[in-house]
Amino acid sequence: MRSPIVVVVGVVLALWMSVGRWPFGIGGSLTWWYVPTIGFVFAGLQLWLAHRLRVTAARGRRTSRSTIVSLILAWLSAVGFGLTVPDRVGDDLVSVLSLASGSDFSAEMSLALCNPLGILAFALAIAALAFAYADARDPKPEEDELAERSELAERERFV
Repeated sequence: MRSPIVVVVGVVLALWMSVGRWPFGIGGSLTWWYVPTIGFVFAGLQLWLAHRLRVTAARGRRTSRSTIVSLILAWLSAVGFGLTVPDRVGDDLVSVLSLASGSDFSAEMSLALCNPLGILAFALAIAALAFAYADARDPKPEEDELAERSELAERERFV
């Protein structure tokens, strides 16, 4: 996974999560809470992850499957969150999904789904970051290598 892709997709999804309702005409006062608490934080995580992917590549290591899968799942959760997160329009809470369906039931389901999807998006982004840190580490030495190193250290001490 290339880090410029992570930067672009991550920032676009951060915008989608925080202000994505405005193009549908249902932006409201809750956006001012979503931008600093969701948008900036998610974008920051994605930028940090892109940096860690560059570090991994610079060290000649491969990005693991666990990093890629958790990142893609975080992105999918972020898309779902953007569809279900409500904003205040007049006295009602309306999401993109409830606007499209027009039913009260879908508005309630949007409210019920947005929190778990948001938590999953952030948890999976943090997991991808942790996996990216692990990807860049040097491999652990084998037991034989550790024994050889300790023998060499003892020999050098007596010489």
